[in-house]
Amino acid sequence: MKRRGMAALAASVALLAGGCTRVALGIANGGVAPPDAAATYAPGLALDIYRPRDADKAPVVVFFYGGGWTSGARADYRFVGRRLADAGMLAIVADYRLFPEATFPGFVEDGATAVAWARRHAAEHGGDPARVYVAGHSAGAQIAALLGTDARYLRAQGLQPRDLAGVIGLSGPYDFVIDEALAPIFGPRTRWPDAQPLAFVDGDEPPFLLIHGDADRRVEARDSRQLAEALQARGEQARLLMLEGAGHTAPLVALYAPGREPRVLDAIRAFTGVR
Repeated sequence: MKRRGMAALAASVALLAGGCTRVALGIANGGVAPPDAAATYAPGLALDIYRPRDADKAPVVVFFYGGGWTSGARADYRFVGRRLADAGMLAIVADYRLFPEATFPGFVEDGATAVAWARRHAAEHGGDPARVYVAGHSAGAQIAALLGTDARYLRAQGLQPRDLAGVIGLSGPYDFVIDEALAPIFGPRTRWPDAQPLAFVDGDEPPFLLIHGDADRRVEARDSRQLAEALQARGEQARLLMLEGAGHTAPLVALYAPGREPRVLDAIRAFTGVR
């Protein structure tokens, strides 16, 4: 890699590792090819589609970004969509309504609608409708995990959690404290328990892959440990990959620069059956 390219890589990694800012994401997306297609999946909501080079019934990964349920945009995660596509998956990066436009559970309902769209249209883009995975980082991982544990959201779309091929959670909050800052997002206190994916593990879940840095100071690593243990106790398939000494954005850094932590992309490829 040329010196300028190495400097950009180092800057991107440092910024992503320090916190997923718009500046870091902008650098990470530098030189990354745009999506192969885009579509509106609900009024005012769109998604970007990244096709693998040899798209023929490829596994489909619907990705939801983080941002504390208050920020984020699909264009910021072009590097994630392209990395997954280059690894052999049909990647779909979906926008969803953010606070204050929506409160819980509006953004989870949007996630279910995006999944239903992916199942209907995957074949048009070289994907396998029978192998649709949901994935997310941070707040997006909470959305993905609720789709895999609380059947109400997919049921509204004529689906059920077991219709998912699997759930991939990156640094996700699955049993978290709703404090004063989060209270407006999650509405009345009586609704707060419904935001916790851990509370809905009952034995009807698809397989889970949970990846978390054990030094994450934003979302405690115990969230992924507890969810994995709860799923396994119910006889469900759950793989937990803990990244030693890694922080909250480590899984994203690993997708941007796989050479720094190849286990993340390797685990996702194995989980989705990419050869």
